[in-house]
Amino acid sequence: MKLYQVVVKDVIRRKKRVLYAALGVVIGTMTVIGILTIALAGEARIYDQLEKYGPNLTIIPSVSNLDMRLGNLSLGTLSIGENYIDEAKIQEIREIADGEIRQALNIDDDTDISTIAPKLYINTEVKEISVMLVGIEPEEELKIKTWWQIREGEYLAGANQALVGSVAAELLRLNIGDQVSLNGSDVAVVGILDESGSGDDYQIFVPLKTLQKAFGKEELVSSIDIRALCNACPVEVIAGSINDTIPGVRAIAVKQIAATEMEMMEKVNNFMLALAGITLAVGFFGVINTMISSVNERIKDIGIMRAVGASRSQIIKIFMYEAIIIGFVGGIFGYLAGTLLAYVVGPLIFEGTVITYIPRYLPLSVALATAIATMATLYPAFHATRIKVADSFRSL
Repeated sequence: MKLYQVVVKDVIRRKKRVLYAALGVVIGTMTVIGILTIALAGEARIYDQLEKYGPNLTIIPSVSNLDMRLGNLSLGTLSIGENYIDEAKIQEIREIADGEIRQALNIDDDTDISTIAPKLYINTEVKEISVMLVGIEPEEELKIKTWWQIREGEYLAGANQALVGSVAAELLRLNIGDQVSLNGSDVAVVGILDESGSGDDYQIFVPLKTLQKAFGKEELVSSIDIRALCNACPVEVIAGSINDTIPGVRAIAVKQIAATEMEMMEKVNNFMLALAGITLAVGFFGVINTMISSVNERIKDIGIMRAVGASRSQIIKIFMYEAIIIGFVGGIFGYLAGTLLAYVVGPLIFEGTVITYIPRYLPLSVALATAIATMATLYPAFHATRIKVADSFRSL
């Protein structure tokens, strides 16, 4: 009979003790897999929120504050810089953004890659109520604001049309077909946005050229949103190039805004992984204890095997094979339990997070559990090789 057959029969005969040994491994791997699954889902949620935000970069006029002083007397601060961006700079911005993306992703296509959506903000009064008018490029803005839904009417299609946020429509009592005065010229309301929970709900959107002409702001915009091709695009590099190359503007990477949230999540993950390490250590010593008990129970069997010529390496292999079985079983059940733990705990930690099972963590769970079980079995296995035949007969 081969060694692995002896081990299998012995495991079946002593299945309760084997399951007890596997339980410590299951708890440890369950904790690790659960934490990794929750962490991955949390990161995906953050990136999904960045996608929903729309732009990867926001460009605003570069305005600095100058501290006005007379000796030790402070006279306040003075803002220095333009409040608008010249539209002529949009092409320079596109060349920098697309150039950095092509270089980073090895793209040879000469067509436009990034989406660039300029905006002009004007404070005015409609029906004697203060409201924000926003001039946009309709097609580009829709690519940025992927969450926009039209509740009534249709999207902007002409020059003298307006799209109204849900809250603004209620406060101003605007309906489809109503006229909105823009400094003497009128535009017709053609659509009302569904509520999004953002500042868009309080604004009125009109074509950029229409708003520029109505308020004498030709060739001027208030800000520019840029949506790069993907989350992997070098937005920080693009922002740095724009800030270094184009005077009068300041580019802000949205990823930098999320940096604090990502760092906090990383600290939480590290803390939970430390707890998982402690759990693995407990499981490690649990396996050692179980295997030592197994050695003590099998002194007679080990002595008989030594008496019939079994070598020390064969004795060690018997325990190693048993450890592999414990690790394999513990790894599979640890993966299943860890995934279930993530489904239960994940939404409590990251509200609204969608947890999915991750197949690539199954080999990791099995490998981790097997490594823990085999390392925990080394000492009991070597202890078993020191048992003398005479000692085994005394135990009869």
